Formats: sequence, C-alpha cells, structure tokens
Amino acid sequence: MDFKFGVAPLVILLYLHSTLLRTTSSEVTVDPKFSMPINNVTVPIGREAILTCVVQDLGSYKVAWLRVDTQTILTIQNHVITKNHRVAIVWAEKRTWQLKIKDIKESDRGWYMCQINTDPMKSQMGYLDVVVPPDILDYPTSTDMVVREGSNVTLKCAATGSPTPTITWRREGGEPISLPGGTEVLSVEGSTFTISRVNRLHMGAYLCIASNGVPPTVSKRIMLIIHFPPMIWVQNQLVGALEGQKITLECQSEAYPKSINYWTREKGEIVPQGGKFEPVLLDNAYKVVMKLSIKSVSQADFGSYKCVAKNSLGDTDGTIKLYAIPPHTVNSGENPPRSRGKMSRKEGGSGLLDSNTIVDGVVADGDDIALRGNNDVNYGSAACFKTFHHFFHLLTLLLSTITLYHLAQL
Repeated sequence: MDFKFGVAPLVILLYLHSTLLRTTSSEVTVDPKFSMPINNVTVPIGREAILTCVVQDLGSYKVAWLRVDTQTILTIQNHVITKNHRVAIVWAEKRTWQLKIKDIKESDRGWYMCQINTDPMKSQMGYLDVVVPPDILDYPTSTDMVVREGSNVTLKCAATGSPTPTITWRREGGEPISLPGGTEVLSVEGSTFTISRVNRLHMGAYLCIASNGVPPTVSKRIMLIIHFPPMIWVQNQLVGALEGQKITLECQSEAYPKSINYWTREKGEIVPQGGKFEPVLLDNAYKVVMKLSIKSVSQADFGSYKCVAKNSLGDTDGTIKLYAIPPHTVNSGENPPRSRGKMSRKEGGSGLLDSNTIVDGVVADGDDIALRGNNDVNYGSAACFKTFHHFFHLLTLLLSTITLYHLAQL
C-alpha cells in the first residue's frame, strides 16, 4: 500500500519526523536549499521519465519524492516507499535525487514534489506530461459507403491521442476534392466531411489522416462508391464504308455497378463474337469503351447497330447507322478521299446536308453524304459540263487541222 499525505504540508513533515532517524536540533548546523528548479518533462507513452531534484547543504536532513494529485509518498532518501515496481530512485553524492518512472502510462501524467524535511519544510514541483500518438477509433469513424448519385454524404473520423489529434481528409490518388461552389482543394480539415449532391466524379478512396506531432501519424481508408444507371455517348452516329473495307464502330458508356455491354442489330439480334465481327470492351473503373470491328463489310452488314449497357439500376442504348459509300465517290483504294470541294447532295438524295456529323472526312446527315474541304467550289449542272466537253473537243480538232495545213505548206 502507498503512503498518503494530507494537503497540509505539516502532515508530511510530521510523517518524515516520525519515520526517519533525525538528528537533534543541536546537531543541525546547515540550512539546505534547492540548487535549481525541477524541469518539466514531456515523455511519449511507454518510455521512461526522469525528474531531477538537486539540493545543496543537505546535512542530516532527508529528501522525499511525492505524487501531488494522488497524495502518495514515492521515495524517502534512497528508499522506494511505493509498491509501484516501475518507480526507482537514483541518489548521487547526497545532492542529486532522480525519480525514474519506467513504461510511462497516461495515468502518470501530473505534478511531482521534491521535499526536504526542514521546519518549515521546503519543496518544489515539476510536471510530467505524457504524450500519446493518435489512434483512429473504429466507431464512430465511417466505413466504406455506397450511395446513389445526387444524394448527400457525410464522412466521419474520430481519433484519440494527446495532444488532441487534428483530422485531415485527402483523396488516395491525390485528386482534388470538389467543394460547394465549384472550389477544388487537395485536403479538408475536420472530423466530419460533407459532400453535397455527390456524382460519379466523387467516387474513390478517401483517407482520414490523424496527427498530433507525436509519431506515428495514422490514417484510415474509406471507399466511397456511387451507384448510377448506365449512360451512353455515341460520337459518330453515321458511319460510311465501302464494301470490303474494315470498319470500327465505337460507343462510350458509364455505369456503376458495372454494366453488361453488348451489340445488337436492327431486329434485336445480338452481334456474335467471332468470324467477321470483333467486339472489344475497354474497361476503366465505371467507364467502358465499346468497339465493334467488322473485318470486311458486305452488303448485308449495312444498317443500324445498337450498343447496349445494362445494370441493376437501368439500361440504355445508342444507335450507329452503317451506310454504303458508292464506289464512284473515291478515286482508288478502300478509304474515300477528302475533297477540296463540297458536294451539296448525295446522288439520289433529297435533302440539303447538315455538316455536324463527320466520319472519315464524310459529312453526313440522313441519307445524304458530302465531302468537306477547305474551299467551297460550285460545280455546274451535268448539261453544262457536257457542253463544255464538246466545245473543248471541237477546239482540239481545229488546232490539229491548222497544224497539218502549215506542215503541208512546208
């Protein structure tokens, strides 16, 4: 059992007088005093703490160490009084008394008194501070979360430690965090972090980082998963090809949970893999690039193709029309050349062109196609072109006749 003392210093003095062999007042010829104040000590939990008390001219007086807040006598002179096995006293040259506490605990934090049993007694105190590295609590810290796109999300992180840790939020990959108002930051401080109207760009891993200057800094990874139905983008809705040409159709889809993706024809039949068809999926997180390559286009391959995406939240599709390019629109080879002029109508077509859709240099809308270039050249009608051709032919014959006449004169 540890010895206790009252708040009044006189009680401590009486105890020391009654338990120690003390010389009579006639033998005391010196007046002890402290050489220096006790330095406050800060120690990480689990380490050893040393409090030093230096006394000069002690004579026959005694020195004791006491724990102030618990009123416990720890040591007297070079004897350990407390039953705490972690406490030790080091006594050197009758002037230095070091109180050592091993394997420091948070409960050891507080004031410690070094006391001389003079009358009146003399004492001084030093403070032992125990610092504790941060630790993130499992509760109420958030776990991985799954939410619907458009909802509000609050991430929580709770940590203990001494001093009190600060909490910082970051994205695991270093991406910026979007805040209300369009502001983007790399980190957010606070035990809670709210994202209003989350979207798919917020999806990913977030790190709750706790630090208080006492190593090590700790973190917890929280995965934020956003669920949303499929969406499809088709960059080129009209694609032209020559018979025998290899062509690739492409769609881009986004969905989470991950979608099932496939291609169908006009009547709903699924395009098989193998043979002349090569469907390819390029998957990146919630994004998928769908490609359908047709090795050698035949007449039966022209028509509409649908790229389809389905998940548990819905389904959607996009349509691409593959049409035939007449052979006379190109000079040679498989791919139609880019023209410097602009043909306003496709042969047999009925409407003017809208130049918003461009595929391999072909501007197409509806059933009409045109080749787009840098300059607009207006060509005449077929009849005018035919007249010009006849005129050029007659001029050539006339020049030939004149040449033959001059040769005959020679």
